Amino acid sequence: MSAVGVVMLVHTALERAEQVARHWTASGCPVVIHVDRNVPKIINDAFVRSCASDPLITFSGRHRCEWGGWGIVAASQSASEQLLENYPDVRHVYLASGSCLPLRPVRELIDYLDARPHTDFIESAATADVPWTVGGLDHERFTLRFPFSWKRQRKLFDAYVRLQRRLRVRRRIPEGLVPHMGSQWWCLTRQTLSAILQDPRRKTYDRYFRRVWIPDESYYQTLARLYSANIESRSLTLSKFDYQGKPHVFYDDHLQLLRRSDCFVARKIWPRADRLYQAFMTDEAHAMKRAEPNPGKIDRVFGKAVERRTRGRPGLCMQSRFPRKGHENGLTAQPYSVFQGFSDLFEDFERWLNKTTGARVHGHLFGPDRVAFAGGDTMINGVLTDSAGLRDYDPAAFLTNLIWNTRGERQCFQFGPADNQKINDMLARDSNARISIITGAWAVPLFRSNRSFGDLRKEAAHLQRIESKQIDFLRTEKTKARLQIWSMAEFVESPMEPIQALIDEIGPASARHLSEAPTMVDLTGFGQFLQNLKNQGMHPYLMGDFPVEKQPPAQSKPARKPYLVR
Repeated sequence: MSAVGVVMLVHTALERAEQVARHWTASGCPVVIHVDRNVPKIINDAFVRSCASDPLITFSGRHRCEWGGWGIVAASQSASEQLLENYPDVRHVYLASGSCLPLRPVRELIDYLDARPHTDFIESAATADVPWTVGGLDHERFTLRFPFSWKRQRKLFDAYVRLQRRLRVRRRIPEGLVPHMGSQWWCLTRQTLSAILQDPRRKTYDRYFRRVWIPDESYYQTLARLYSANIESRSLTLSKFDYQGKPHVFYDDHLQLLRRSDCFVARKIWPRADRLYQAFMTDEAHAMKRAEPNPGKIDRVFGKAVERRTRGRPGLCMQSRFPRKGHENGLTAQPYSVFQGFSDLFEDFERWLNKTTGARVHGHLFGPDRVAFAGGDTMINGVLTDSAGLRDYDPAAFLTNLIWNTRGERQCFQFGPADNQKINDMLARDSNARISIITGAWAVPLFRSNRSFGDLRKEAAHLQRIESKQIDFLRTEKTKARLQIWSMAEFVESPMEPIQALIDEIGPASARHLSEAPTMVDLTGFGQFLQNLKNQGMHPYLMGDFPVEKQPPAQSKPARKPYLVR
């Protein structure tokens, strides 16, 4: 008979529980199984009959177990009392679940505990020192009452907590107890466990802990401090939890990870992880080497998993964050450039920028009629179409998808006050956005059009209101985008320097000294056009101080030349 006995709490995957229980008993460890009372009687009876051939497997009285409730503690008490009474040679009692799997030969665990006959292995930390509680209620779980189920009666649970806080209710902690918390999976010596179960004040302690939240993480952890002569504040069972406090489930592809932990037991194992059960329960030749259990060796892997789940990859939406605004790890996957007014001021600006930088240069991606992809394409990476209706269903998601699906290639696009302005919020919040604006340049196409002046004046006033509001929005302290703004008069006076800076910013590989700027449209008469707008009562202030040219003689016609820098 082994000096180690096992208490196993099961509620599902009973065929796996039986397999693991027989694995324990094959090494001489008696097992007392508690089956959750929520399991139907017919299923429980069949399970009991299937285990009847093993004399070292017995069953304890059944309790109804629910997460966060007293039933789990009551189940472990009943099974432990039965184990201690029926097997007087047992020196250590190991608490496990039906989803626990021994990772090393059971004989190694027995030898390990034989070498430490008076040591209790139970994670037990004072509430002030516990960093892993999720959702608060660290010390309050011991001073408030919790008669309602957190899972089934959440509204009542929360309302009753708020009521007790408002009334300043404070339960009295039994004298001599200092609340401690830790993993519910412990391994206690017979001396400590029997002292807890036979304590004259047990009824008082049980009555108190019945209304403590999640008592299975505090009952034994607190009472062991009263009786144990030597506590190792750690669990011999490897169990990992995510950022929401839910246990990680181990699958077949975690085989090598579990071997690196050197732990004796792990939970939770997926019931259909056949490879894990095969490797750890039958393949002792390839079992892990004898070593001190060290779950910290794989903490880095779990840390990366938590970071990936909570932060993710920049510009990629995922279930754990989407659609919670502000939980993104970057709105987009890489930097991109937004040019406003440049295609109005320069002829064929998109083709020139593409030729100069090698970037993919789009037209007005958020234009009112269609999405103007580079080269006139109607579809782009990620099956994004040029449909304005589909784009406007969620403009931010459209841009996020475009940047994600074109990773490795710099994207540039044109924007203006006539485009869908709903994207401005995302552009302002996105640190990857490089926004360059020539204010008032939208007036150039109006100036060059052959429309009635009354219509031009009305549209100019409308576009100016939109751009003015946009500029004010982008200049707030919340903006994370890199923003550069010039008035049209300022830019036209000396365009080469800002254009060179923009080319350099797009990428070092494309950066080079420019000897020629793009061809600027003929602005002869533009100053007089602005003056005419003023004369009609509209004040075009966004263009800056644009001079009014002297009218040339009627017979002369100004030559249209590209803007050259020599």
